[in-house]
This record gives sequence, structure tokens and C-alpha cells, in this order.
Amino acid sequence: MTVIDLGLPTAPVRAPERRRTRQIHVGDVPVGGNAPISVQTMTTTNTADIDATLQQIAEVTAAGCDIVRVAVPSADDAAALPTIAAKSPIPVIADIHFQPRYVFAAIDAGCAAVRVNPGNIKKFDDRVGEIAKAAGEAGVPLRIGVNAGSLDARLLAKHGGATPAALVESALWECSLFEEHGFTDIKIAVKHHDPPTMIAANRLLAERCDYPLHLGITEAGPAFQGSVKSAVAFGVLLSEGIGDTIRVSLSAPPVDQVKAGCHILASLGLRSRKLEIVSCPGCGRLQVDIHALAARVEAAFDGFPHPLRIAVMGCVVNGPGEAREADLGVSCGNGKGQIFRHGEVITTVPESKIVETLLQEALHLVSDLQPVQGS
Repeated sequence: MTVIDLGLPTAPVRAPERRRTRQIHVGDVPVGGNAPISVQTMTTTNTADIDATLQQIAEVTAAGCDIVRVAVPSADDAAALPTIAAKSPIPVIADIHFQPRYVFAAIDAGCAAVRVNPGNIKKFDDRVGEIAKAAGEAGVPLRIGVNAGSLDARLLAKHGGATPAALVESALWECSLFEEHGFTDIKIAVKHHDPPTMIAANRLLAERCDYPLHLGITEAGPAFQGSVKSAVAFGVLLSEGIGDTIRVSLSAPPVDQVKAGCHILASLGLRSRKLEIVSCPGCGRLQVDIHALAARVEAAFDGFPHPLRIAVMGCVVNGPGEAREADLGVSCGNGKGQIFRHGEVITTVPESKIVETLLQEALHLVSDLQPVQGS
């Protein structure tokens, strides 16, 4: 067979060079300045319910979350912040929208950062200097969060809608309010529900400032739709070196948001890979219900703390090859499954024993390995 040289690279593709930004610290998590990209989420509990909020924070931390945000719409929520900030295993950001006094309460409570939205906060302009002074003295960074849904009416009229230019102008104007007081310990987020608009806004923002950027598709939607939209937008921007933190804003539990974010980063080579299941989509050659089998394998390995690649294949065409490429795999046919370990067939078992055997072999395989940190 004649092999044609197509001039393609033979070395592994390297991660893109990251956009150069200033660095801030959200608690003990560095953001920007070539620090690892962090995964964030937001609690869905009533923040005033301290036990429920801390329980949810513990769950997202176990799933790999680096930074968590809590809503502070009331005085009771603000009163809960000292305990939550002190007991949380990861840095806590207070999310403030309508009352400037809660910004001061969050700083005094020991929150690692505060998210402010000047487009929403009433009587904000005359408090900027006070907030900048309090945040600066406490070493608390601010996140300027601009969403399409809360854009200043003047900018909406000027730009004819929540365009990329409108989002960026809003963000940089809000930053300038603090810059006038010498405060630049800032992270920016410009969000939109439409991936192309969000991508364009962040590209434009990346050209016009050196602040670290938080990426998010706001109101992304239910789990499947929202994960796809977020993965598309994040994949484009992160492949260009743009983005320092991410949140996958799904209409789904926070743990699912974190898992989706970790998977996106791992898929781009920007976070250590955890367990990965490779499975075929199915076709007329199958002699096994591959969808049900893959689901059972996924459930059996839920929370498995080691970075194995497990192949679950349903026919003799691609099955053996994919199974050999994985750390552990199965190739199915005629009611049986050939179990592969590091490319070698080690046993053949009935279909009913596949999941059990894969789990047993995985435990043998990783008996001398350490769990992945953050699992």
C-alpha cells in the first residue's frame, strides 16, 4: 500500500497559548495570569439555610468545583455569609444585585470575592469609592458581571440590543468606575444565551483589556441543550486561549454543572482526565443493547476516582480495536463480551456479567494508583 504524505503534524497538538492577563486570587484559587482554568457553579439553596447551602457546597466540591457562588438577595442571606465563608471547603463568591450594603456585608463576612452588577444595583454610583476602598483593604476581588438580560437601557438603545459591542461597553464602563478609585482587582464576565454572540463579545473584550475573563452561556437551558451550547462556546474561546474560569449554567443540579465543566476542560486537555467511557453510537450490526449497557457501566463507575479509559463496544468491526486502545474494554457479540485489559483479551463473559467483570478488573488495575485530586 502506498502511503501519501499529507504534510500533517506528527507530534501531539499542544494546548493554545493562553491570553496574557493580570492575575487575581479568589481565596486560595489564582485566576488569570496563566493559572489553571477553574470550574465554578452557583448554589440553588436558600443561602440563609446554612446547613443546606454547606451541604450543596460539599457536593460540588467533591465533583471538582473550584469556586462557588451564593446568592445574597436578602438580609437573612447576608447574615449567613460569615458561617458559610468560614466553613466552605472552597472559596465563596457573594452574588449581589440590588443592594450595595450587602457588598460591604459580604466583604466583612470573609467572602473570597463579590460579584456586582452595577446595571442592577440601585443608587450604586455614589458608593463605588466606598466599595473600592473596602474591597481593596480586605484584598477581596470583584467580578463585574454583565448579562444580556440586565443590560443598561441606554446601551440597549445605543446598540439596538444586547450586541457584543453593547456587552463589552457595559463591562468596561463598569470597570472604569472602580479604576477611577485605583481598584483593578477585577474579573469580568459577559454572558449571553446565544453562543455566537457570547463568543464575539469575549473576543472583543479580550482585545480591549487584560482582566481575567469568566466564561458562561447564561440561561443555557436544560442539561443536554445547555451542555452542547456551553461546550461549543467554551471550546472555541478556550482553543484561542481566551478564558480563565468557566460555569456551565444548566437548568440542572449544580453537581451536573460542575461535571459538565470538568469534562469540557478535560476534553480540551486543560484539566487532568478522570474516568472516560468510550462507547459506540449503535448500528444495525449490534447484537447487544449498547445504550443500556453503556448506561449500566456509567452508573457502576459513577464517582470512580481514577483516570481510566473504558471502551464499551457493541460489534466486531470497531469493537476490538477500540477496546484495545482503552485501559479496559469490552467488545460484544452473540450474548457475550470479550474483556480487554491494556490491549489484551483476558476473558470472555456472558452479557449479564460484563459490568461486574469490568468493575472488578478496574479495581485490580488501579490497586496501586492514587485517586485523581479533586474527584
